Amino acid sequence: MSYYLYIVTNFSNTTLYIGVTNNLLRRISEHKQGVVDSFSKKYKTSKLIYYEEYKQINEAIKREKQLKNWHRDWKMNLIKEKNPKLIDLLKYYKDAEINSA
Repeated sequence: MSYYLYIVTNFSNTTLYIGVTNNLLRRISEHKQGVVDSFSKKYKTSKLIYYEEYKQINEAIKREKQLKNWHRDWKMNLIKEKNPKLIDLLKYYKDAEINSA
């Protein structure tokens, strides 16, 4: 089983939400449908802009806590290393999942 640290943002890329899940497709779908907790729903954070995969849940949670303590600039620098245009990575993740099946 894999676990994911993920970062989503809103349409204008002004708010970041960091979370952990064992099913990235389901979790991002929940964000897009607005059924996730009040912070994410309030700020409409549903665009997947960054994720990391882990084999152990404790490692994903450790990374989540680390990133939540970072300054916004540090988070944005991390994100832009892999996703400089801040595109929604959900399509690419879905395509990778389909091609690996």
